[in-house]
Amino acid sequence: MENVMINTCPTILLIGYGNELRSDDAVGQRVSDLIASWKLTNLSTLCVRQLTPELAELLTKFDVAIFVDAYLATMEQDVQVCPIELTDSSITMGHSSNPSYLLTLTKALYGHSLQAWWVIVPGMNFELGESLSPTAEQGIEIALQKINQLIKTIRKEICMKLE
Repeated sequence: MENVMINTCPTILLIGYGNELRSDDAVGQRVSDLIASWKLTNLSTLCVRQLTPELAELLTKFDVAIFVDAYLATMEQDVQVCPIELTDSSITMGHSSNPSYLLTLTKALYGHSLQAWWVIVPGMNFELGESLSPTAEQGIEIALQKINQLIKTIRKEICMKLE
């Protein structure tokens, strides 16, 4: 009998969110578009203006979620990668939410938990417009590197080889 190697890797959903008509707020969607061009196995991407409760059902189809958004830069102008925990607050329905709320909703409605990360990129200009500030442009490049490393780490830690 032959040894058969089965590679079971996690399915990953990367959601880039923000308003593409508000300058640096478009960072999440831009990062998502760029990562989609990598065409990685078991990685899906989605661009949305805001996180809505309807995304909870979609999250049930994945093992890992990565959320990408912009934040108003201050003295701390680094791209940050943070694990996301479920929120302790009660679930209230609204039209938009944050990643923690969305994970909590996914667990409450569908009983599905997943590992999740929040990648936030510094921006300087959130006024109407379609161009990015130099801070946001640089942040995108750093975010791409950090997300690439995060995906490799997730796959290394979670992928299992069975004989």
